[in-house]
Amino acid sequence: MFAIARGELVQIFRNRLVLLTSIILPVAFSAYLIYQHDVFEKLGSIGFIAAAMLFVVTGIGFYTSVVTTLASRRQNLFLKRLRSTAASDRGILSGLVLPLAGIAVLQIAVILIVLGVVVGAPANVPMLVVAVLLTVILMLGFGLATAGLTNSPEHAQVTTLPVTMIVIGVSFWVGITGTDQLTVPKRLLPGGASTELVVDAWNGTATWAQALPQFGPVVAWLVVALAVASRLFRWEPRR
Repeated sequence: MFAIARGELVQIFRNRLVLLTSIILPVAFSAYLIYQHDVFEKLGSIGFIAAAMLFVVTGIGFYTSVVTTLASRRQNLFLKRLRSTAASDRGILSGLVLPLAGIAVLQIAVILIVLGVVVGAPANVPMLVVAVLLTVILMLGFGLATAGLTNSPEHAQVTTLPVTMIVIGVSFWVGITGTDQLTVPKRLLPGGASTELVVDAWNGTATWAQALPQFGPVVAWLVVALAVASRLFRWEPRR
């Protein structure tokens, strides 16, 4: 797994498209949100800014890159060749996505630290860490599921668009309007409960006990995504 991950990390920095989508665009957009934090704070709160940056990084960067990478490795038969080695299926997939996940977590950590330096530290750091990790795992699940529907790296530009737009749109909606109204629908939408967790963690507006109902939808969506992935994922190009 780690040998595959090392090779994949090298490929990431050689692939301009993956480098652009996984690093440059999310960082640039997050830098803009931090620079204009006074404006965006008026729309929602600092927690909203943190949630928006989280879903920009995991939606535009991490999720899209996972789908593009897996589709590319399938198209050039690299996945098929890896399956002829001693590596297990889980080890292969883990090795391919581990560098992307590491980059995403590092990006998020740096961005949130910068935000904390600019506006003040979050109220509940442990809850924020849990919310971030759950969101990254959730978007990985979505990526594995979408990869099963994606025939090529070029096709990924189309297949990733719905999920990316939905999770970012939901994060802005929930972050700006809160969950005092339409609580259940907002939490059940992809990204809704994660956004609420991040907002509550940063603003200190909920205890662990109060935030407990928000974990259910996140886990449920992850289970659905993994179930879809296990059914649709292909190791060889579709004929």
